[in-house]
Amino acid sequence: MNMIDLRSDTVTMPTEKMRLAMASAQVGDDFYGEDPTINLLENTVAEACGMEAAVFTASGTMGNQAAVMAHVGRGEEIICEEMAHIFMYEGGGTAGLSGAQTRTIKCADGILTPELVEGRIRPLTDQHQPFTRLICLENTHNFSGGNYYSIEQLRAVSALGKKHNIKVHMDGARVMNATVALGVKLSELTALVDSISICLSKGLGAPVGAMVAGAAEFIARVRRARKCMGGGMRQAGVLAAAGLIAFNEMPDVLADDHRRAKELAQGCSDMGFELDLDKVKTNMVIVELKEPEKMSALLKDEGVLANRFGAGRLRMVTHYDIQDKDIDYTLEKLKKIKKATGV
Repeated sequence: MNMIDLRSDTVTMPTEKMRLAMASAQVGDDFYGEDPTINLLENTVAEACGMEAAVFTASGTMGNQAAVMAHVGRGEEIICEEMAHIFMYEGGGTAGLSGAQTRTIKCADGILTPELVEGRIRPLTDQHQPFTRLICLENTHNFSGGNYYSIEQLRAVSALGKKHNIKVHMDGARVMNATVALGVKLSELTALVDSISICLSKGLGAPVGAMVAGAAEFIARVRRARKCMGGGMRQAGVLAAAGLIAFNEMPDVLADDHRRAKELAQGCSDMGFELDLDKVKTNMVIVELKEPEKMSALLKDEGVLANRFGAGRLRMVTHYDIQDKDIDYTLEKLKKIKKATGV
């Protein structure tokens, strides 16, 4: 049985064009700065972000953690939303790798506001407390169903960071979904932060990799942190070749992912499932269920993969490999299961 995989956009397969580009990529030794395809990818991303430099990392987690290491010293503190990926889903890397403390803020929609953040900033005059060195924003916010920051919200947090001389890092694993939803250029968002990580292997479809962009001096420190994690690259142009196609071409297909997510959400709502249609802003649909594990198992029996997503929630994520017919099929099976079991 061919499965319709809605577990995450991380399952997106590389396109045939990516595979061909990987097979013919020009390569060199990236550690020596001699891989032409890596260099092209890094320069392309830096230019698109309007930043001085960028570096290729093996994963989004590596990119985030290398950025934290470059920004924050041992015993210092970062602020992030309490369900942020950088805090919840990166293996305790902030503490284990950087020796930094994390201070979290609960936000119903995953969006940090200056009012919430300012009250958590530690006073530099108190030697009993860690210094606040970094504010981390997740855009789009995974656990909040793909919600994103508006330009005005980003500008407000950016101004707060400047007021207190605190850097702002954006975990932009799905930032291209945000740019498409907002109808803006990537540089309009990156102009409001000090650094950003961008995943190439989620909705953009590359098989592996992420980018970190920022000031040249900062990126030099990120490279050092990447090396400490075992992430120094050699003939990695075969990966960068796919990354170039992902970054340059795949954002054009994200609007279809968003449309299909809205159609899936509307269909679920029409048949009586509990969800907030206004919160379906990008490529994620979260349905409230009493027994999400049971629904996940029943869907799997029908050829659809979807994951429990916290207590009482089932998440379905659209991506390049999900087509209109797959949405129709999923809704058909959801209707069948609901009618038969009441789940």
